[in-house]
Amino acid sequence: MVKTGFDNEKYVRIQSAHIKERISQFGDKLYLEFGGKLFDDYHASRVLPGFQPDSKLKMLMQLRDDAEIVMVISAVDIEKNKVRGDLGITYDEDVLRLREEFLRCGLMVNSVVITHFNGQGSAVAYRERLERMGIHVFYHYLIEGYPTNVDLICSAEGFGKNEYVETQRPLVVVTAPGPGSGKMAVCLSQLYQENRRGVKAGYAKFETFPIWSIPLKHPVNVAYEAATADLNDVNMIDPFHLEAYGKTTVNYNRDIEIFPVLNAIFEGIYGENPYKSPTDMGVNMAGFCISDDAVCSQASKDEIIRRYYTALCEFAQGKSSENEVNKIALLMKQLKVTTADRRVTIAARERKEKEGSHASAIELPDGTLITAHTSPLLGPSAALLLNALKHLAGIGHSIRLIPQEMIEPIQRTKVTMLHGHNPRLHTDEVLVALSMLSLHDENCEKALACLPQLDGCQVHATVMLSEVDRKIFKKLGIGLTTDPVAKG
Repeated sequence: MVKTGFDNEKYVRIQSAHIKERISQFGDKLYLEFGGKLFDDYHASRVLPGFQPDSKLKMLMQLRDDAEIVMVISAVDIEKNKVRGDLGITYDEDVLRLREEFLRCGLMVNSVVITHFNGQGSAVAYRERLERMGIHVFYHYLIEGYPTNVDLICSAEGFGKNEYVETQRPLVVVTAPGPGSGKMAVCLSQLYQENRRGVKAGYAKFETFPIWSIPLKHPVNVAYEAATADLNDVNMIDPFHLEAYGKTTVNYNRDIEIFPVLNAIFEGIYGENPYKSPTDMGVNMAGFCISDDAVCSQASKDEIIRRYYTALCEFAQGKSSENEVNKIALLMKQLKVTTADRRVTIAARERKEKEGSHASAIELPDGTLITAHTSPLLGPSAALLLNALKHLAGIGHSIRLIPQEMIEPIQRTKVTMLHGHNPRLHTDEVLVALSMLSLHDENCEKALACLPQLDGCQVHATVMLSEVDRKIFKKLGIGLTTDPVAKG
């Protein structure tokens, strides 16, 4: 049984209430810059056990009657066909995916804003495509000297040049497929435009991490630094909040560095800044919903180790820099954790040494460690999946769930007909075979019924796995790490 350390019901309740309070603070309208992921915040659910991946969506549903959503995408990202790494789809396609998800949930989606527009042909084509679908689209232009040229920004040739997004409801949620899309600039531009029209509008920022109300070096906050090592984000004490209130709070370097500029922009729009610090701008209440600090601390340390392995593998594949690896290694030293703290790592390597072939290990919910190794029939991940399911179903280890005479024809098809180089079965092929056999084999039926028990389990393999195997483990809710070793 996975321990929980976060009160999700409390979070949904007090977070929505706090945003309502912030709306009333400004009167007519609040532009809420929504950072992070709305539907699938798996990082938060890993470091705050009990946090549901769609918690922020549930919170937003509490405000459904007062809220509308504005989607933001950068023309630069459209031009570059920027891909969202966790889903493998481009940002422009993800805008449409997110829009459909919002509409399916009964949320009002107002429009799409294309930022950083400078005449890019691909952005023009994208706007035309969306308008053919009946979607309202607006351009926000590149402003020379943004964000430091405040006089130009807060003028008719700056924010005043942007197309005004007409909104109807008191809460406008501004969100995007990923970072760097220009959400904050859209919010500030709208504040300028609303102010010119005599509408009282405010701005707030909603990001889960870093959590401002817990210590700077709390493992949950350190895990955020590990997760953003590629962006080189650094958590810091908010000096503006400390000076204004004498209280220590946590923010990250980009928000702290940009605050003097934001202060000047707010003064350019309103004549004064309603906020005294970057922390003041935020509305995140997650820190008040941690119910078991020890559980969240341990989960965060585990996450940092996972991030380290991911960085190692991406570096080995030429997808990341050595700086990213070194930064996460330094964070591990700060918390005094090592890869040896991940039990499945030790178990997998011991099995590899014993068998002389690549191996894998899984830690089940009750702490039991199950291992497997590469064989002529099965890869280490497929063999591990079968071993784990047999254990959970109470099936003897010597019993073969999938007979060899069924595996061999599949192997022949893979190699002879499909010209594959690896005859061994992957996890998806094992699950398909089990599904077919379960119609007539009680053991296979019992094994398949245990699949949900793998949710939340941890796995380590001594070799980098295929994309197919990685995706299957992810769909099963399994936390996977691998050594940075390519298949031989």
